[in-house]
Amino acid sequence: MGDERLSLLLDMGSLLHREVGLDDLLQQIGRRVAAALQAERATVFVVDAATGELRSRIADLPELPEIRLAPGQGVAGQVAQTGRTILVEDTAKDPRWYPEVDRATGYQTRNMLAVPILDGRRATRGVVQVINKGRGSFGPQDEAFLSALAGQIALAFEWTTLRPDGAPRGVVVRGPYNHIVGDSPAMNRVYGAMQRVAGTDATVLLLGETGTGKGLVARALHANSRRAAGPFVTVDCTTLPGSLIESELFGHEKGAFTGADRRVQGRVEQAHGGTLFLDEIGELAPAAQAKLLRLLQERCFERVGGRDTVHVDVRILTATHRDLVQEVARGSFRQDLFYRLRVVEIVLPALHERGPREIEALARHFLGLHARRHQRPRLDLSPQALAALLRHRWPGNVRELEHSIERAVVLCDSDAIAPEHLGLLVPPSHDPLDPAGVWLPHGLTLEEASQRYVEATLAHCQGNQSEAARRLDVGRNTLARRKERMGQK
Repeated sequence: MGDERLSLLLDMGSLLHREVGLDDLLQQIGRRVAAALQAERATVFVVDAATGELRSRIADLPELPEIRLAPGQGVAGQVAQTGRTILVEDTAKDPRWYPEVDRATGYQTRNMLAVPILDGRRATRGVVQVINKGRGSFGPQDEAFLSALAGQIALAFEWTTLRPDGAPRGVVVRGPYNHIVGDSPAMNRVYGAMQRVAGTDATVLLLGETGTGKGLVARALHANSRRAAGPFVTVDCTTLPGSLIESELFGHEKGAFTGADRRVQGRVEQAHGGTLFLDEIGELAPAAQAKLLRLLQERCFERVGGRDTVHVDVRILTATHRDLVQEVARGSFRQDLFYRLRVVEIVLPALHERGPREIEALARHFLGLHARRHQRPRLDLSPQALAALLRHRWPGNVRELEHSIERAVVLCDSDAIAPEHLGLLVPPSHDPLDPAGVWLPHGLTLEEASQRYVEATLAHCQGNQSEAARRLDVGRNTLARRKERMGQK
């Protein structure tokens, strides 16, 4: 594998671990993959979940705003439909080629290579296609490289799009940033604010309950800024006593205090050229608040025990779960600092505000993640467990949900997680086995809704088919046939 190809794969792997916007990530791929394969053009298609169409997400395509292909249409459409790579040495002789795009653009396609983007369940999420090899036609080495790259793109899709295993049709949750998921109105408001401020140097104050993902948003703002190549330095203000926070932030000179045997850079200085994220800023000691105010105003400071002024180029992001307006009123937080910090304010929603559809999608996503991690591939949520998840108020938010699901994966001794495995405090008056409590999300077909109710009724009757058939007012044979269709023979 050539140096350029290896570099692209390594860079892609690095980007996957940052909260980079999916479009930005794909743009970087699109600019380089054609050059790496000595191709004239490269296109990344994405399967539209609603229609099954292929839509070009990233393309070297000055003539058209977008390419759309019906399921099975053209080479890329057939790759998406079959999940198999197609290499075409001469398009004029291949009946799978779809010439209408060339007619619309005036471009001449001679040869092409298209590989599927497959997720962990081997479902096709998209297609990567390159056309017109500079010399000759594409070969096995090109195919191996493009397949490896498609695997990396699949991970990017997985981390920005939730399509939960076993979820009903319509339960698809997207987010534009790597590692941040959700498409509820509340999260879309967050994304809108992030997109407006990410490319600026504005100071941002992130507000929200513990566990809502403020740290992930801060990282995403840095990764999608002009400072992305610089350091991202985090300080948790809750972990340091007031006597140490100034030294931690601003550093100290040799001899500044007992044990200071050398000059030490603080976190502010370490963040030069990048971003400083102060988590739980509401816990910052009063003396450090004054020095932080000066840093915000003048971008300079003195180390503890020093007289020399240090100038830094740093963007400052902060977060807190506290109500800083009340803290200012109580006198525990400086009003002038508060106004300096909230140039832009982004409020992250609590999990229960994001809606049951998103809670279910997140739960199934974490289930898939931790089932693979703990080697429990057949594990699923029982209807009762899902009902318990949807009733819970989630005071610990997404972090609590993930920990609850991981706990269930570890403790469950069957193939179906039950409410008791989740470790949730459900009030005794709420019977998790009550079929009246079955939650049916919007977007289900009649068959899917009926299936869910039958599953819940069977669970309530502890698998007794005769009792379940009586409650459903159907014959036992009718119920047995339905169970066969549900795969529960």
